Amino acid sequence: MTPAEVKKTDAEIKLEKRKRVMDGVAAWAAFYRANPHRFARDYLGLTLKRFQQIILFEMFRKVNSIYLASRGGGKSFLLAVFCACYCILYPGSTICLASKTRGQAVEVITKIQTILMPESANLRLEVADVKINQAESFLSFRNGSIIKVVTASDSARHNRATILIVDEFRLLDKVVIDMVLKKFLTAPRHPGYLDRPEYAGYPKERTKELYASSCWYEGHWSYEQVRSYVVNMIRGRSYFCCAMPYQLAIKEDLLDRDRIEDEMSESDFNELQFYMEMQALFWSQASSGLYKYDEVDKNRVIRRPFYPRAITQRFPDKALRIPPKKEGEIRILSADIALMSSAKNKNDATSIFINQMLPAPYGGRYIKNIVYTENNEGLRADDQALAIRRLFSDFDCDYLVIDSNGIGLPVTDLLMGDIYDQTTGEAFGALSCCNDDEVAKRCTTQGAPKVIWAIRGAPEFNSRCALGLREELNQGHVKFLISEYDADEALEGSIKSYGTLSPQDQVALKLPYIHTTLLVNELINLEYEAKNGVVRVKEKSGMRKDRYSSLSYNIYVAKQIERERATSSKNKMENLTLYFRTPKFGRKDKGGK
Repeated sequence: MTPAEVKKTDAEIKLEKRKRVMDGVAAWAAFYRANPHRFARDYLGLTLKRFQQIILFEMFRKVNSIYLASRGGGKSFLLAVFCACYCILYPGSTICLASKTRGQAVEVITKIQTILMPESANLRLEVADVKINQAESFLSFRNGSIIKVVTASDSARHNRATILIVDEFRLLDKVVIDMVLKKFLTAPRHPGYLDRPEYAGYPKERTKELYASSCWYEGHWSYEQVRSYVVNMIRGRSYFCCAMPYQLAIKEDLLDRDRIEDEMSESDFNELQFYMEMQALFWSQASSGLYKYDEVDKNRVIRRPFYPRAITQRFPDKALRIPPKKEGEIRILSADIALMSSAKNKNDATSIFINQMLPAPYGGRYIKNIVYTENNEGLRADDQALAIRRLFSDFDCDYLVIDSNGIGLPVTDLLMGDIYDQTTGEAFGALSCCNDDEVAKRCTTQGAPKVIWAIRGAPEFNSRCALGLREELNQGHVKFLISEYDADEALEGSIKSYGTLSPQDQVALKLPYIHTTLLVNELINLEYEAKNGVVRVKEKSGMRKDRYSSLSYNIYVAKQIERERATSSKNKMENLTLYFRTPKFGRKDKGGK
């Protein structure tokens, strides 16, 4: 020891050691905050792919970030790594995780607990507590940082955060994000050194917004959000946006190439969904499209479908029962017929819709609620007739709309005769045609109810159907089921046992929502050409239009019924005779007193 060091007191030596340690901590903290990918490797012992390192680096550097990833691209894993690194490097941070469903938001904390912590002894030492349940879900650190799950609704307004992470943000309402979630970011992190006089005026840390999702339609608000982030990133502002398609996930061994190829070869392969969810691209609707996404999507407001007896008997919950008809209600079943499986005929499937027509409170109009839909493939004509007749009876329908051209005529013939259900022992009476005398003659049962609308499409008729559907959608007179992403919340709110059902049973209850989404996909991908005042609608190569055909026929008939009812009511009013009694005048009337 030097003479100078001998003269130092123990307190001074301890102070110097503490200063050297803290200087080292400050240097390493600064280094790792600037290089979070190295912190994940050196301190947490994690091995990240090159693209994950780049994205993590940009998320730390930029205030506003959007990460668009393909399915299986490790999006939730990378968010978990970001949260763990940030909370350790920035003590006292509060990260709020929000998503459409609580389970989606909890997934980030779950990955920290089940994937990162078992692989990292240092991370286990940093974590103080983890709690995941229906009441609350959070992960706290010993340095005061916390990651917590919040509900993406008005009830979450009291929360505050230094970082907001919104997973699958395209599923949320833009108003909820702007008016609730973004308002969390009112309290930036406040390290203790900022209270010291020498740091007066020192710039404060900014709060961060981080959004992650798969892609969606260009007509959706999320596309404009991404566009604005890209523009600001190009202008050099603190914005970051990237999209990682499935090819990158395959290259980095996060996805199996053979599995993707198998999926693409299947008969029910959905090109549109694959384009958005796997290629990480927003779907651009062709300029030749007759139906726009936003015009259709705004009408998806029905929270719960009607279910046929096959479902209500399987799940004996009162909430699933088909409600009795309301005053003035009319129900229409429509079916566009196909007899061959789509395994060889990709555009062939029988599409069925149930339309609940309810009188609107204005102008003699009706609201057309599409409360149920299903698709059947490869059924024989007799099986299809039985399935349609069952549904017609289950839903207590008033009219049956069927495409009786070509292969639809044998099914129509079967419906115009008695049908016996060998499974249940139930017999269904014959139905007759009400709009086509030639078809009605094929019914040999005297007195059969005339409820079948036989559709025999021709260019002008198909044009009227196409334009009529577009008009009804624009006016908001046709309503559809909400998205399958919102179905869990709707079903949980009405079916007490829903949360305890198996995944297979939950999917069975969500099928009408899924088929509705497939309908939307069909509508917005239809192309059309107008010639001599006639609109011809056609599907793109590899796409379908069976759902569109069934729906357009259904709405056409609904409009005819609506017009007939309105005309009948008008005639009744015109023929109505009013009788008035001769008024009697008393003394006060004459004298005015």
